[in-house]
Amino acid sequence: MAILGLVGKPNVGKSTLFNAMTEKVADIGNYPFTTINPNIGTSFVTSPCPCKELGVQCNPNNSKCINGIRYIPVEIIDVAGLVPEAHKGKGMGNKFLDDLRQADAFIVVVDASGKTDLEGNPTENHNPVEDVKFLLDELDMWIYGILTKNWDKLSRKAHQQKNTAKLIAEQLSGLNISEEQVINAICNLNDNPTKWTDDELLNLAKTLRKLSKPMLIAANKADYPGAEENIKKLKEAFKDYIVIPTSAEIELALKRAEKAGIIKYDRANNDFEIISESLNDAQKNALNYMKEYLKKHNGTGIQELLNRAYFDLLNMIVVYPVEDENKYCDKKGNVLPDAYLVKKGTTAKDLAFKIHTDIGNKFIYAVDARKKIRIGADHELKDGDIIKIVSAA
Repeated sequence: MAILGLVGKPNVGKSTLFNAMTEKVADIGNYPFTTINPNIGTSFVTSPCPCKELGVQCNPNNSKCINGIRYIPVEIIDVAGLVPEAHKGKGMGNKFLDDLRQADAFIVVVDASGKTDLEGNPTENHNPVEDVKFLLDELDMWIYGILTKNWDKLSRKAHQQKNTAKLIAEQLSGLNISEEQVINAICNLNDNPTKWTDDELLNLAKTLRKLSKPMLIAANKADYPGAEENIKKLKEAFKDYIVIPTSAEIELALKRAEKAGIIKYDRANNDFEIISESLNDAQKNALNYMKEYLKKHNGTGIQELLNRAYFDLLNMIVVYPVEDENKYCDKKGNVLPDAYLVKKGTTAKDLAFKIHTDIGNKFIYAVDARKKIRIGADHELKDGDIIKIVSAA
């Protein structure tokens, strides 16, 4: 399963965002390094469930369906806040970076209110564009440091054996960087890696970060005064990135109000209904403020953040394996039981292997349950496909 990493300097609301996204509660505090050990939790991406289109009642196993929207679990990791020169050991230093090795994509969380400086201390009128720049620099220097460890020896060996991409991929294997990504990154460099300059190696690290760790920007604290102008600055400065305004505080408050039986939260329409009659004026005013925010901004941005990270950055689609193509169910009669997140380009046979190695090894053909037609091993799946895999007994 692809893992999403939350990165950012201290005190930008990263842990609040993590809690707003997940079922797990992390410590929240407005002081640096509230998070020391990484928090790992489960969140959900959303996708229309085929149940409404097909007129069936689904019985989800590995996910949940609410009003025709399928909530598919994903893993989120939140690590300690990053400060300038972390790659040299400042703040939580390399521990922060090492905790991020397993992430497949990053959400860069910034304080859009401009009320915290580069190290997360209270200030006024700070430009969050600077936060993103230093975070990208730190990530680049982290990869550069791993790439260039024992570089003289590695580059000589690579030149002698004519397998530069393979050796670099092995050097960076802990970062989930593939040989194919390395091949793409070094295609314009000298064939002899011993001649690569420091600048070329740093640019290689940047390219590898872009290829292997796609990221989007969460402009958090978007409900604070001054945030709107800063969000414009972020969108202007980082045109190649997706920038999403978020209010983790409002999302978390609504989630807790829902759990306490105070509101009924309609996530699909970014609205809620107050169902408790025992609220004081301050509570009512706070909820009314949140309701207005949802209307103005079309939600808190949290679900959009998750969906765009998985569907846009990581290029994933949702498919539904079944055993009975006529009733869309498994052998126990559960209708549309499982929703699988898979990469675009996944084939019918790839899906068979994801379900079970034996099923993949014994694959004969698959069936598109909607069209009731047989499809081959190399058939590329589309988002929302319902697929029956037929394998040898």
